[in-house]
Amino acid sequence: MGNRRKSREIALQVLYQIEMLGESSRHLLFWKGKEIEDEVRTFAMELVDGTTEHLKEIDDLIEKQSTHWRLARMAVVDRNILRLAVYELLYGREIPVSVTLNEAIEIAKKFGTEESGSFINGVLDQIAKGESPKGKKE
Repeated sequence: MGNRRKSREIALQVLYQIEMLGESSRHLLFWKGKEIEDEVRTFAMELVDGTTEHLKEIDDLIEKQSTHWRLARMAVVDRNILRLAVYELLYGREIPVSVTLNEAIEIAKKFGTEESGSFINGVLDQIAKGESPKGKKE
């Protein structure tokens, strides 16, 4: 597994922890006793910080594009995978759209339910088609 994938998986786990335990848990529990390479930790926290900084905009976009699914009804893991991927789509200038979509789908298959990969793919595909990601190239 590459460093970027590790970072995304860690970022997902941190976002999950924040949602379950609150913002104050961001650095407290997840990192305790773990040896994580600096490069992995740096990109993971860039994803977490960027996602939380733009959370309202990201959540609004997800709700707009996820037909028949309110954010509150989504599984916590799926919701946070979508948040990370939408952050990357909008602000990850050096990351191609296809890489962002593929990474999100693969992480959904690993951490989500049997249907998570398809669900994530459908929502992100709509967002990628409907939005003009800032500075993105395919």
